[in-house]
Amino acid sequence: MRRGPRTCRSTPTLRAAYAGVMPNIDVISFSRGAPSLDIVDTEGLKAAAVAALDADPAGTTGYGTSVGYPALREWIAAKHGVQPENVLVTNGSMQADAFLFDALVKPDSAVVVERPTYDRTLLGLRERRGRLHPVRVQADGLDVDELEVLLKDGVRPSLAHIIPNFQNPAGVTLSGEKRVRLLQLAEDYDFTIFEDDPYLDIRFRGDQFPTMLEQDAGRRVVYASSFSKTVCPGLRTGYLVGPADLIAQIAAAATNTYIAPNMFAQSTIYQFAASGALDRSIETVKAALEERVDQLAASLRAHLPNAEFVVPDGGYFLWVDLGEGVDCAKVAAAAADEGVQVVKGTDFVLDGGESCLRLAYSAVKADRIDEGVRRLAKAVETSRA
Repeated sequence: MRRGPRTCRSTPTLRAAYAGVMPNIDVISFSRGAPSLDIVDTEGLKAAAVAALDADPAGTTGYGTSVGYPALREWIAAKHGVQPENVLVTNGSMQADAFLFDALVKPDSAVVVERPTYDRTLLGLRERRGRLHPVRVQADGLDVDELEVLLKDGVRPSLAHIIPNFQNPAGVTLSGEKRVRLLQLAEDYDFTIFEDDPYLDIRFRGDQFPTMLEQDAGRRVVYASSFSKTVCPGLRTGYLVGPADLIAQIAAAATNTYIAPNMFAQSTIYQFAASGALDRSIETVKAALEERVDQLAASLRAHLPNAEFVVPDGGYFLWVDLGEGVDCAKVAAAAADEGVQVVKGTDFVLDGGESCLRLAYSAVKADRIDEGVRRLAKAVETSRA
């Protein structure tokens, strides 16, 4: 169903998603955005690790520098059409987020966030005491009209955090027209767009939109991504792309934080990418996720016919609104008793309705999804009793 996601009230963490499951139940987890092991190229990673040690034992096992493993930094720069000095490779994209927030968000800085948005984004910005201005997400991404009204009313953000492709948690994609308008608003009102884009390469149908980084003529965009969704999360490698002076500033902070990120992981990823294994991995992941989301949508229509959702064209997540009068906290607890793990929609917004769930389909094989939704439907009925 094509409509914008309804949003829900905030809670602090995902802990409840992993708690309360009764023993001896075959658990089906829609809670965590991670690939199932069958779509991780473990053999390719073994070969890449060996190649890293053979090709550059000193660089792979040494401290390195805060900007990241040089060959991977150059590979990322080439991918995005920038110079290496515009790239910082980090221990996961969440660390990239943290460094950027430290650089640009001061106490009481106005920050635009999507509604809903990734719960760890809300946590990171709250920890830095930013003044958050949520703007609703529609079926084609951020409501740019609502943002423009906010700006005309006098809000002057230092930063707008945007997840443009297959947004976490809503699963929607920012349209090409909205990307252009957002860039113009950033220019007109002098703010930075944080283009948080870990799902870019996981489009399994439809046409790819240009990134805002590619279209940015005025140094308004800082871009982040990760290899967690295309390779595996265990290697904990992400990166920032931005103006060279900002990257140098963040690199200095990174030096003081950890001297250097994980060179072994980054060297392994470089060899994985250079060998062609990354491209093959992405194709494997896309094929599996397309099958899984189509099964999830079909099962939701069959077992929860009143639910409303947007079927993603890529990524890991589907946002479902279970309808008026449903309490997602009660549903999540009842689902845990049925052996299904879900995440309450209330974790992803500051305030709003309580009828939403985020379903991560990435870790559930297609032949288990229908059973998972059957259990979820039973939990919805139980929560209403």
